[in-house]
Amino acid sequence: MPIVRIPIGRRVFAPSWTMTALTAALCVLFVYLGNWQWNKGIRRQAEWADFARGADPAIALGSRDVAGLTRFQHVEVTGRFDPVHQFLLDNITHDDRDGYDVLTPLVLGDGRVLLVDRGWVPFSGYRSQLPDVSIAATAPVTLTGRVDVLPSPGLALGRMPPPAGNQWPKITSFPDMGQLASALGMRLEPRILLLDPTAAFGYLRDWQPPGISPVRNLAYGIQWWAFAATLIVIWAVLSAPRPPKPALGEAR
Repeated sequence: MPIVRIPIGRRVFAPSWTMTALTAALCVLFVYLGNWQWNKGIRRQAEWADFARGADPAIALGSRDVAGLTRFQHVEVTGRFDPVHQFLLDNITHDDRDGYDVLTPLVLGDGRVLLVDRGWVPFSGYRSQLPDVSIAATAPVTLTGRVDVLPSPGLALGRMPPPAGNQWPKITSFPDMGQLASALGMRLEPRILLLDPTAAFGYLRDWQPPGISPVRNLAYGIQWWAFAATLIVIWAVLSAPRPPKPALGEAR
Protein backbone atom coordinates (compact mmCIF):
# COMPACT_ATOMS: atom_id res chain seq x y z
CA MET A 1 0.00 0.00 0.00
CA PRO A 2 1.49 3.37 -0.98
CA ILE A 3 2.10 6.10 1.56
CA VAL A 4 0.51 8.79 -0.61
CA ARG A 5 -0.80 9.13 -4.14
CA ILE A 6 0.14 12.40 -5.86
CA PRO A 7 -0.70 12.85 -9.55
CA ILE A 8 2.18 14.38 -11.52
CA GLY A 9 1.08 14.81 -15.13
CA ARG A 10 0.39 11.35 -16.51
CA ARG A 11 2.31 9.76 -13.63
CA VAL A 12 1.27 9.07 -10.04
CA PHE A 13 3.85 9.45 -7.27
CA ALA A 14 2.96 6.55 -4.95
CA PRO A 15 5.96 5.40 -2.86
CA SER A 16 5.55 2.14 -0.97
CA TRP A 17 6.29 1.81 2.74
CA THR A 18 8.87 -0.91 2.14
CA MET A 19 10.87 0.97 -0.49
CA THR A 20 10.67 4.20 1.50
CA ALA A 21 11.87 2.57 4.72
CA LEU A 22 14.74 0.83 2.93
CA THR A 23 15.74 4.04 1.15
CA ALA A 24 15.64 6.03 4.38
CA ALA A 25 17.76 3.46 6.23
CA LEU A 26 20.39 3.34 3.48
CA CYS A 27 20.46 7.15 3.19
CA VAL A 28 21.06 7.48 6.92
CA LEU A 29 23.90 4.94 6.64
CA PHE A 30 25.46 6.67 3.62
CA VAL A 31 25.25 10.11 5.25
CA TYR A 32 26.83 8.71 8.42
CA LEU A 33 29.68 7.15 6.43
CA GLY A 34 30.15 10.40 4.52
CA ASN A 35 30.35 12.40 7.76
CA TRP A 36 32.78 9.85 9.22
CA GLN A 37 35.13 10.03 6.23
CA TRP A 38 34.87 13.84 6.05
CA ASN A 39 35.68 14.29 9.76
CA LYS A 40 38.50 11.79 9.43
CA GLY A 41 39.90 13.83 6.55
CA ILE A 42 39.71 17.04 8.62
CA ARG A 43 41.57 15.37 11.49
CA ARG A 44 44.15 13.99 9.09
CA GLN A 45 44.61 17.42 7.54
CA ALA A 46 45.52 18.73 11.00
CA GLU A 47 47.98 15.84 11.50
CA TRP A 48 49.60 16.49 8.13
CA ALA A 49 49.87 20.19 8.97
CA ASP A 50 51.57 19.27 12.26
CA PHE A 51 53.93 16.96 10.36
CA ALA A 52 54.83 19.79 7.97
CA ARG A 53 55.57 22.07 10.93
CA GLY A 54 57.91 19.35 12.21
CA ALA A 55 60.42 20.63 9.65
CA ASP A 56 60.65 23.94 11.53
CA PRO A 57 63.81 24.66 13.56
CA ALA A 58 64.09 22.40 16.60
CA ILE A 59 63.34 23.75 20.06
CA ALA A 60 65.29 22.56 23.11
CA LEU A 61 63.21 20.04 25.05
CA GLY A 62 64.67 21.08 28.39
CA SER A 63 62.19 20.40 31.18
CA ARG A 64 59.16 20.54 28.86
CA ASP A 65 56.57 17.82 29.26
CA VAL A 66 56.80 15.60 26.16
CA ALA A 67 53.11 14.70 26.41
CA GLY A 68 52.18 18.38 26.24
CA LEU A 69 53.98 19.00 22.95
CA THR A 70 52.20 19.03 19.62
CA ARG A 71 52.62 15.78 17.74
CA PHE A 72 55.62 15.98 15.37
CA GLN A 73 57.08 18.93 17.25
CA HIS A 74 60.73 19.26 16.23
CA VAL A 75 62.90 19.16 19.36
CA GLU A 76 66.52 18.94 20.44
CA VAL A 77 67.46 16.62 23.31
CA THR A 78 70.69 15.75 25.11
CA GLY A 79 71.32 12.50 26.97
CA ARG A 80 73.11 9.18 27.07
CA PHE A 81 72.05 6.15 25.04
CA ASP A 82 71.38 2.88 26.83
CA PRO A 83 73.07 0.64 24.22
CA VAL A 84 72.17 -2.62 25.97
CA HIS A 85 68.40 -2.42 26.29
CA GLN A 86 66.96 -1.90 22.82
CA PHE A 87 63.74 -2.96 21.10
CA LEU A 88 63.14 -4.11 17.54
CA LEU A 89 59.64 -3.19 16.39
CA ASP A 90 58.52 -6.06 14.19
CA ASN A 91 56.16 -5.99 11.19
CA ILE A 92 57.47 -2.67 9.88
CA THR A 93 57.80 -2.57 6.10
CA HIS A 94 59.66 -0.30 3.70
CA ASP A 95 59.17 -0.57 -0.06
CA ASP A 96 57.35 -3.87 0.53
CA ARG A 97 60.35 -5.28 2.44
CA ASP A 98 59.99 -6.65 5.97
CA GLY A 99 62.11 -5.23 8.72
CA TYR A 100 62.29 -3.60 12.14
CA ASP A 101 62.27 -0.13 13.60
CA VAL A 102 65.01 0.25 16.23
CA LEU A 103 63.97 1.82 19.55
CA THR A 104 66.82 2.85 21.85
CA PRO A 105 66.40 4.42 25.32
CA LEU A 106 67.97 7.84 25.79
CA VAL A 107 68.49 8.89 29.41
CA LEU A 108 68.07 12.66 29.60
CA GLY A 109 69.99 14.91 31.93
CA ASP A 110 67.09 15.11 34.41
CA GLY A 111 66.75 11.32 34.54
CA ARG A 112 63.77 10.97 32.23
CA VAL A 113 64.00 8.18 29.66
CA LEU A 114 62.93 8.87 26.08
CA LEU A 115 62.75 6.15 23.45
CA VAL A 116 64.45 7.15 20.20
CA ASP A 117 63.32 5.55 16.95
CA ARG A 118 66.64 5.30 15.11
CA GLY A 119 65.05 4.09 11.90
CA TRP A 120 64.39 0.95 9.89
CA VAL A 121 66.64 -2.07 9.34
CA PRO A 122 65.82 -4.98 6.99
CA PHE A 123 64.82 -8.46 8.13
CA SER A 124 67.69 -10.90 7.58
CA GLY A 125 65.40 -13.77 6.64
CA TYR A 126 66.03 -15.64 9.90
CA ARG A 127 64.44 -14.91 13.28
CA SER A 128 67.54 -16.26 14.97
CA GLN A 129 69.78 -13.77 13.13
CA LEU A 130 68.97 -10.29 14.39
CA PRO A 131 70.45 -7.16 12.83
CA ASP A 132 73.41 -5.53 14.56
CA VAL A 133 72.04 -2.37 16.17
CA SER A 134 74.83 -1.84 18.68
CA ILE A 135 75.93 1.66 19.69
CA ALA A 136 79.50 2.47 20.58
CA ALA A 137 78.72 5.93 21.98
CA THR A 138 78.64 6.20 25.78
CA ALA A 139 79.21 9.96 26.09
CA PRO A 140 76.29 12.40 26.11
CA VAL A 141 74.86 13.08 22.66
CA THR A 142 72.64 15.85 21.31
CA LEU A 143 69.93 14.72 18.91
CA THR A 144 67.11 16.31 16.97
CA GLY A 145 63.89 14.71 15.85
CA ARG A 146 60.12 14.80 15.86
CA VAL A 147 57.97 13.87 18.85
CA ASP A 148 55.56 11.09 17.90
CA VAL A 149 53.51 8.20 19.27
CA LEU A 150 54.32 4.51 18.96
CA PRO A 151 53.25 2.86 15.69
CA SER A 152 49.88 1.15 15.91
CA PRO A 153 48.19 -1.35 13.58
CA GLY A 154 44.74 0.00 14.39
CA LEU A 155 43.59 -3.45 15.56
CA ALA A 156 44.55 -5.77 18.38
CA LEU A 157 45.67 -8.37 15.84
CA GLY A 158 49.42 -8.55 15.35
CA ARG A 159 50.30 -7.13 18.75
CA MET A 160 53.07 -8.87 20.69
CA PRO A 161 54.59 -7.49 23.90
CA PRO A 162 58.34 -7.78 24.52
CA PRO A 163 59.29 -11.27 25.71
CA ALA A 164 60.42 -11.84 29.28
CA GLY A 165 64.04 -12.64 30.11
CA ASN A 166 67.39 -10.94 29.87
CA GLN A 167 67.95 -11.34 26.14
CA TRP A 168 68.36 -8.04 24.28
CA PRO A 169 67.42 -6.56 21.90
CA LYS A 170 63.82 -7.67 22.35
CA ILE A 171 61.54 -8.21 19.36
CA THR A 172 58.07 -6.78 19.86
CA SER A 173 55.14 -6.00 17.59
CA PHE A 174 53.03 -2.87 18.10
CA PRO A 175 53.46 -2.73 21.89
CA ASP A 176 52.12 0.01 24.12
CA MET A 177 54.38 2.19 26.22
CA GLY A 178 53.44 0.37 29.42
CA GLN A 179 54.69 -2.94 28.02
CA LEU A 180 58.00 -1.40 26.97
CA ALA A 181 58.41 0.29 30.36
CA SER A 182 57.70 -3.00 32.12
CA ALA A 183 60.32 -4.81 30.02
CA LEU A 184 62.89 -2.10 30.84
CA GLY A 185 61.90 -1.88 34.48
CA MET A 186 61.78 1.91 34.35
CA ARG A 187 59.35 4.73 33.63
CA LEU A 188 59.32 5.97 30.06
CA GLU A 189 58.20 9.23 28.52
CA PRO A 190 54.76 8.74 26.91
CA ARG A 191 56.03 9.58 23.41
CA ILE A 192 59.01 8.66 21.27
CA LEU A 193 61.47 10.66 19.20
CA LEU A 194 61.72 10.07 15.45
CA LEU A 195 65.41 10.69 14.85
CA ASP A 196 66.07 13.20 12.09
CA PRO A 197 67.23 11.62 8.79
CA THR A 198 70.49 13.60 8.91
CA ALA A 199 71.29 12.81 12.56
CA ALA A 200 73.99 10.32 13.54
CA PHE A 201 73.37 6.89 15.12
CA GLY A 202 70.45 6.13 12.80
CA TYR A 203 69.36 3.78 10.05
CA LEU A 204 66.87 4.29 7.21
CA ARG A 205 64.54 7.14 8.24
CA ASP A 206 61.97 8.01 5.62
CA TRP A 207 59.37 9.52 7.94
CA GLN A 208 55.99 10.18 6.37
CA PRO A 209 52.79 11.83 7.65
CA PRO A 210 50.33 9.29 9.07
CA GLY A 211 47.81 7.48 6.91
CA ILE A 212 46.55 8.20 3.43
CA SER A 213 46.21 11.71 2.05
CA PRO A 214 43.39 13.66 3.74
CA VAL A 215 42.13 14.58 0.26
CA ARG A 216 41.20 10.93 -0.27
CA ASN A 217 39.19 10.82 2.95
CA LEU A 218 37.36 14.00 1.93
CA ALA A 219 36.68 12.51 -1.51
CA TYR A 220 35.33 9.31 0.08
CA GLY A 221 32.99 11.45 2.19
CA ILE A 222 31.64 13.22 -0.88
CA GLN A 223 31.18 9.86 -2.63
CA TRP A 224 29.04 8.50 0.23
CA TRP A 225 26.89 11.64 0.18
CA ALA A 226 26.53 11.30 -3.60
CA PHE A 227 25.36 7.69 -3.09
CA ALA A 228 22.67 8.98 -0.71
CA ALA A 229 21.52 11.62 -3.20
CA THR A 230 21.49 9.09 -6.05
CA LEU A 231 19.44 6.67 -3.94
CA ILE A 232 16.82 9.37 -3.30
CA VAL A 233 16.55 10.05 -7.05
CA ILE A 234 16.15 6.32 -7.78
CA TRP A 235 13.48 6.04 -5.07
CA ALA A 236 11.58 8.99 -6.51
CA VAL A 237 11.73 7.65 -10.09
CA LEU A 238 10.65 4.13 -9.10
CA SER A 239 7.82 5.55 -7.00
CA ALA A 240 6.35 7.33 -10.03
CA PRO A 241 6.53 4.82 -12.88
CA ARG A 242 5.45 5.65 -16.40
CA PRO A 243 1.85 4.68 -17.16
CA PRO A 244 1.52 1.70 -19.49
CA LYS A 245 1.17 2.52 -23.17
CA PRO A 246 -2.39 2.09 -24.45
CA ALA A 247 -2.99 -0.99 -26.51
CA LEU A 248 -3.20 -0.60 -30.32
CA GLY A 249 -6.58 0.83 -31.25
CA GLU A 250 -7.37 1.77 -27.68
CA ALA A 251 -8.55 5.33 -27.11
CA ARG A 252 -5.89 7.65 -25.80
